[in-house]
Amino acid sequence: MNYSTTRPQGRLLAIGDIHGCLQHLEELLKRVAPTGRDQVVFLGDYVDRGPTSCGVIDCLIEFGRSFPATVFLRGNHEQMFTDYLDGLDPTAFLLNGGVKTLDSYHDTGLWPVPQSHRSFLDTLVNCYQTDDYIFVHAGLRPGVPLADQDPSDLLWIRREFINSDYDWGRTVIYGHTPLEHPFLGNTRLGLDTGCVYGRRLTCCEVRTRQLWQV
Repeated sequence: MNYSTTRPQGRLLAIGDIHGCLQHLEELLKRVAPTGRDQVVFLGDYVDRGPTSCGVIDCLIEFGRSFPATVFLRGNHEQMFTDYLDGLDPTAFLLNGGVKTLDSYHDTGLWPVPQSHRSFLDTLVNCYQTDDYIFVHAGLRPGVPLADQDPSDLLWIRREFINSDYDWGRTVIYGHTPLEHPFLGNTRLGLDTGCVYGRRLTCCEVRTRQLWQV
């Protein structure tokens, strides 16, 4: 299991599932205007279903160069993409929006996938924690200590996490489950607001719960 800790000095920002929606991502970053004092945590699912997955990865790589404290979580769609690139059974990837991802690479003349993109995918982390927050793509299995969580649950869990009132002692920030509006609960914040389904891409300053949406 991959996780790390740090103490951000400025805003602590989390951005929900992007799914190839590059224009929304670029506009959201303009509105939020991160600085070197801020830390941004991207919650995963950068690729698939939307039109510009290749461009999203390019944008994120450049953002990470400009803001080295940025954390990029692995979503289940990055895992499926990586499995596809590694020659594993392509069915899940292709049936869950992967064709759009492949099209975005072919249309920009970047196939095979550039090494910089492979390196980005290979260095994504499954979980990130601070003293007060746990960031994860899908959620956590109730009753299981953080260090013992199954990596598959961190990428895929839904009902068991969403329907539980279990308290991990820190606020859990997650994406994965598309919502009409951000979920701002006492013990968890859900920030996948279904941008690729015609809704919005969301950023939240998790300490103050200020929201930006495109």
